[in-house]
Parts: sequence; C-alpha cells; structure tokens
Amino acid sequence: MSSIGKLTTPSSRRQFLTLLGLSAVAVSCGTGGGGSAKQTKTLRYQGWAGSVILPELAEDLGFLEDVKLKWVGNTISGPQDIQSAATGQVDFGGAFNGAVVKLAARKAPITAVISYYGVDKAAYNGFYVLKDSPIHSARDLIGKKVGMNTLGAHSEAMLDIYLQRHGLSQADIKKVEPLVVPPVNTEQSLRQKQIQVGVLGDILRDKALQTGGIRPLFTDYQLLGNFSAGTYVVNDRFLKENPDTARTFVTGIARAIEWARATPREEVIERQIEIVKKRGRNEDTAPLKYWKSFGVAETAGRITDKDLQLWIDWLAKRGDIEKGQVKASDLYTNEFNAYRRRDKSSAAKPTSKSGS
Repeated sequence: MSSIGKLTTPSSRRQFLTLLGLSAVAVSCGTGGGGSAKQTKTLRYQGWAGSVILPELAEDLGFLEDVKLKWVGNTISGPQDIQSAATGQVDFGGAFNGAVVKLAARKAPITAVISYYGVDKAAYNGFYVLKDSPIHSARDLIGKKVGMNTLGAHSEAMLDIYLQRHGLSQADIKKVEPLVVPPVNTEQSLRQKQIQVGVLGDILRDKALQTGGIRPLFTDYQLLGNFSAGTYVVNDRFLKENPDTARTFVTGIARAIEWARATPREEVIERQIEIVKKRGRNEDTAPLKYWKSFGVAETAGRITDKDLQLWIDWLAKRGDIEKGQVKASDLYTNEFNAYRRRDKSSAAKPTSKSGS
C-alpha cells in the first residue's frame, strides 16, 4: 500500500465505509489526514483530441458530483501527462504503467489511484504482417523492422515479452528493430514494405483488417490476456490536501468504468459523441464509432500489484531501473476508490439530471 494510505486514521476510514452505504459515491465528511477545511473542487487536466477520457465521461454522467474538471489543453503523450501531474501543472494525468514506474523510480511525488485503460478481447493491439509474409514465428523477426507509436512503452514491452517467451536470447532480441512510426502511417508503411511488422489498434486496426491483405502475428491479448495497462496518477500533495475531493473523483471514474461495462455499446458511443460535440472544439467524432471497451481488468479500476510488477520486471531487465529499486505496492493506492462489488447495480446509475 502507498504511503497515501496513512492519510486517514483507521477510525475515520471505518466511519467513511459505514456512511458509504449502497450509493458508492458518498464521501465521508471527516478526514484524519490533515485535509484543509476548504478543499479544491476543480481539477485541471489535459484531454485527447477526438477522444473522451473516463473523467470526462464520469463528469457528464453526474458521477463527479460537485467536483468539476477544467480542461487546460490536449496532450498526445502519456509520459508528458503524468510528468505534468508530478510538477503540479495539472491535477491528474494518465499513462502506461511502465511510464508510471519509471517516473516513480525518479522519486516523483505521485501516486497511482485508478486504472483507466487496458487490454481485453475487444480492446487490444495486434502485431500485423502482410498476408504473404514469411514471418510466422518469433525467430522470424530477427533482422526485421517493427513499427510502433513510441519506444520504451507498451508496444515495445509486448514485443520483448513475446520474444522472450519464445526462447530468443538477449543477443537475438537486440537484432529485432523496433521503429517509431506514427499510428496513422503504420498501415501504409507495412503495405509498402518499409517495415515488416506494424502495431495496430482500435479504429486503425479495424480499418486495416477490413481492407484485407494482413494477418496478426500475435496480439497483446493473446500474449497476456485481460489486464489493466495504464493508471491515473495524482500529486501526493494534492491527495494530502484534498482527500475528500480525491475520493469523489476516483470513485466517480470507478462508477463510469462500471457504467460503460453495463451499458449497451451503442449507448456508450452515443454518449461520447455527445460529449465531444458539446465541448465545441471542432473535433472529428468518426473514430468514436469504433469504440468497443476501455479494457480495464479489475472491477471499478482497482489497482493490483501485478498491474505494475510486470513493468517493474521488464524495466529492470532492460536496465532502465535497478532491480529492487521500486516496490509495486508503494506506487499506488485504492484508498480513494470507494466503489465496492456489491454496489455495482446502484453505482452504475447516473445521479443527476445531466446523467439521466
């Protein structure tokens, strides 16, 4: 458990859980962590153009109650987003768990509070080759180029794990060449044989498969099954000074995750399209029609040691961090996630007119 768990005394925690009841969003009035009398109710954040992130969905559904979001711009980088949270430029940020581990290893004052995306049978990335490609196994990748959106993150980790599991030595693994290729250019680069393997996900994957002529070598879902891959982090000072706001925020996201699970896909898509249209930023909503799942593995986005340990081990093998430098349980807390399994039916219901 993170040091953030010390913010509330055992008695106040029991009081909070008692008052919680079946709504899963009630927030205890008392805190033992020294939270100020006037806690901020506005959270600054960065969005993603053309996308609806879970906090935005939670706010639209009324799950954030009196907590408001303040958009300060968009980002295209998870590592940049959590760095901004660490420095206090925004109040929360989200990234691939490997990036969270690396930032925490540098003693950044952040704590992961909830998972927000992952991999399942509907939401996954595939490593695709041309249909007539001679590549059929991990060993066939030696000397080949693999295009992905960024290095040192999710896709490169999946590639390394795939190669390791199929018996390649470190010397052979170094002969496989991961390259940065913008996602929108990956399919074209693959078809023009500038790369031999391309990582594709979501709308880009579905469109490429619809065109035909490619096949998967493997997918991250085939490799590891259903797992949460990224978390939202919050600055430790913010959590200490605003524990009640943090509970409302995290639990609201938890409820949005379960709402999306329990709601027909078409309705979730329609809701996201409405949100994008209402904010009036001249964004293309077409990609949202391909949404299938947030892919979060655990109920309500609760974080487990294994969500982070996978990346701790991978980064240590790469030499990016030292073995034993960080401990998974020190990097996150579920303290602010008040959602409970038995609250599932009631907690997924919108709580305000804006969420009706």
